[in-house]
Amino acid sequence: MKKTITFLLFILALQFAFAQNFQGEATYKTSRKIDIQLDSTQMSSDQHKLMLEMVKKQFQKTFILSFNKEESIYKEDKPLESPQPAGVEIMVVNTSGSDVLYKNLKEKRYTNQNESFSKLFLIKDKLQELDWEMTGETKFIGDYECYKATTTREEEVLESGISINGDKDLEADMDAEPKMREVVVTAWYAPAIPVNNGPQNYHGLPGLILEVNDGTSTMICSKIVLNPDKKVKIEEPTKGKELDQAKYDEIMEKKIQEMQERMRSSWSDDGGQNVEIRIGG
Repeated sequence: MKKTITFLLFILALQFAFAQNFQGEATYKTSRKIDIQLDSTQMSSDQHKLMLEMVKKQFQKTFILSFNKEESIYKEDKPLESPQPAGVEIMVVNTSGSDVLYKNLKEKRYTNQNESFSKLFLIKDKLQELDWEMTGETKFIGDYECYKATTTREEEVLESGISINGDKDLEADMDAEPKMREVVVTAWYAPAIPVNNGPQNYHGLPGLILEVNDGTSTMICSKIVLNPDKKVKIEEPTKGKELDQAKYDEIMEKKIQEMQERMRSSWSDDGGQNVEIRIGG
């Protein structure tokens, strides 16, 4: 009897040690639906197709989530950038990006180190509590059985817009007041991976989130390495101008407006074709 108790205590100790040291890396592929309608008098069908492909590539990226039971680092695995075709300059304005996102689930906070408009920012704020609804649906992602959960959120969204060489009507649409919409987020999580974490700011489910879709953008895990031989390095970023999320959003909106004004003043004198696409989110 004594040997049995000792053995059980030993197993429990091993399980506790495993839980404390549990770590891994998950690779996510991201994509976004893009639908741009253009006047055929301004751009040929071949140019339109080329532009769509170029814009789609802006959102087809690879991210690495390095995690343990309490912390994580989420950052882009950046490839070498290919040059844009001569004569066309495309600028995608996307205010939802992140260079290095650190999450501390135990302390319910995050630090987002982001370089925007040639300045380094350090956004520190509380993690948002997500009200997930379990649906009971299941599917496999790779080797992992995943369960479906959904949540909704109200967000201020700028309609996706495009402006070519100073098109005033389209510029007016882009300058309109942001609209509110309800976004349905669908997530698939794997209980076999015992961390309540996921890509970007998604978290709070009883297992690692392997796929997220909000109707326009998708993040799906393509590779998982659990407890690698080399210890996963998770360090909270410290460099950059420190501010909270609301202040950062305010600064970005002001910078975008200033940039639009500069581009409008230069378009009339520019012989090339300049395209600005603004993505809400």
